[in-house]
Amino acid sequence: MDPFDTELCYPPDPSIVQPNCNGQHPEQTPSKTLEVPVQMEREQQMKMSESGQFSDLVENRGLLESSTKLKPHEAQNYRKKALWISWLSIVITLVLAVAAFTVSVMRSSASSFGFAFDAVLDVLSSAIVLWRYSNAAAVHSAHREYLACVILGAIFLLSALCIVVKAIHDLSIRVLPEVDNFLFSVSILSGILCTLLAIVKFMLGRVLTSRALITDGFNSLVGGIMGFSILISAEVYKHNSSVWYLDGSVGILIGLIIMSYGIKLLLDMVPRVRQTRHYEMFE
Repeated sequence: MDPFDTELCYPPDPSIVQPNCNGQHPEQTPSKTLEVPVQMEREQQMKMSESGQFSDLVENRGLLESSTKLKPHEAQNYRKKALWISWLSIVITLVLAVAAFTVSVMRSSASSFGFAFDAVLDVLSSAIVLWRYSNAAAVHSAHREYLACVILGAIFLLSALCIVVKAIHDLSIRVLPEVDNFLFSVSILSGILCTLLAIVKFMLGRVLTSRALITDGFNSLVGGIMGFSILISAEVYKHNSSVWYLDGSVGILIGLIIMSYGIKLLLDMVPRVRQTRHYEMFE
């Protein structure tokens, strides 16, 4: 037997790619075991982002969503802007509140009284925002944010109650709306300035994901609407004296809107204050 005729069995060379049982190379075979976990992970991330679970996870750690969106120097920059706009709002609305209370006493206007009370509320809400952002280390503190919102909600309820009671009283004794030059000036200034303040507060509140700032902006917006409503009710009464009740009705409507917002704020924020109280480390 010729030894050269025998077939020698050598081990397969690892550098040579062997076809599988289907005649395909491994590179051509889809790696389903790798694709399935990746797809599942992507689906979970999409579901979390769509349902807002990501922000809930951040809140459960005692932080606002802004902590994942803003760099430290950006957060501090926006915090300073929030402080500046709060101080400016306090000065403006305090002057408008004094003027509106004066008009309310002189003209017995339910809308001007409602605006004056809303202006005082705006001063208080801006002061609460000042407290909220007075501590630089607490810019992303969820507990501090929710606590400020609870205080705002309680103030909203008290203010709304006073506005509604005053408006109902004026309707019951049939107080007629009157507008002079002083009231006209106060109404125009309050409508324009409060609306501008509201826009700035909404923008800052959205960047800082601050419900307190957005609530403060909502209050400023209500003040702007009430400023214009005084002029509208007086103009309507001038052309149609049978609609004398429009001024008081607007006061009731504004009071109910503020009350509804305050109730919703308390219902949303009181449980969150309890959930995040263990994470407060800035006091």
